Amino acid sequence: MSTAQDRNVWAVGDLQGCCSAFDALLQHPHVAEDTDAQFWLAGDLVNRGPQSLGTLRHVMALGDRAISVLGNHDLHLLAAAAGERKLRRSDTLAEILDAHDAREIIDWVRHRPLAHAGHGHLMIHAGVLPGWTPEDVLARAAEVETVLRGPDWKRFMASMYGDEPAAWRNGLRGMDRLRVIVNALTRLRFCSAKGVMEFETKSEADDAPAGFMPWFDVPERRTAGTPIVFGHWSTLGLKLTDDLLALDTGCVWGGKLTAVRLQDRALVQIDCAAMPGVRAPR
Repeated sequence: MSTAQDRNVWAVGDLQGCCSAFDALLQHPHVAEDTDAQFWLAGDLVNRGPQSLGTLRHVMALGDRAISVLGNHDLHLLAAAAGERKLRRSDTLAEILDAHDAREIIDWVRHRPLAHAGHGHLMIHAGVLPGWTPEDVLARAAEVETVLRGPDWKRFMASMYGDEPAAWRNGLRGMDRLRVIVNALTRLRFCSAKGVMEFETKSEADDAPAGFMPWFDVPERRTAGTPIVFGHWSTLGLKLTDDLLALDTGCVWGGKLTAVRLQDRALVQIDCAAMPGVRAPR
């Protein structure tokens, strides 16, 4: 049996309930030949796609072969399960909440990490603030993970949402501190050179509002040089550089499901059918 460090790792973009595309990815010859490979899933396992429940069950069945970080849609599921968020018309989460094993599934989701490191890479769902080192990212993610896994997780969900504070300060405490961490790791696209976050703009990287830039373009970003795997930004599309692996290629919008093998940057993409009634962000 190979050790965790011996395994090949396929990093996979946002699934968002597209279980059929994930099945097709696992059956792709280049992926299937890695019989002991591990799958790093960049968050947003659920929502908007037609098979959110099936997707969760499929990933859960992979056991330690699957490591998924929490995305904003996964947190939306937890908030709905806690009774702190109403489902929207576009949500496809009701089947999870109504499942006979809903409690087990929700417990599994809330025990997922917000950041994961290994094989010389760091994985988060959305972004990191420019003043954070890789060690900072993991430590601050762990603060939120401790609350989500604890007895007061529902109370946390009631106060998690909001855009303020918009920037990190070392002296932040309580929910303000946790909210900044959650927003950076699960919602961030654009920020200022000083790390002030902007959440309204969801378009391409070149359309940054005045005074802001993609989080990964901030000068002297302290995670520069550490390859970061992330999803969340479907309008950014596939972006592979020495230290960035942007993998959300809009599967749920009729784009592709993307996987990259960390060891050699082998690329596999699965064509995805657009979901009826689901419109891509602009």
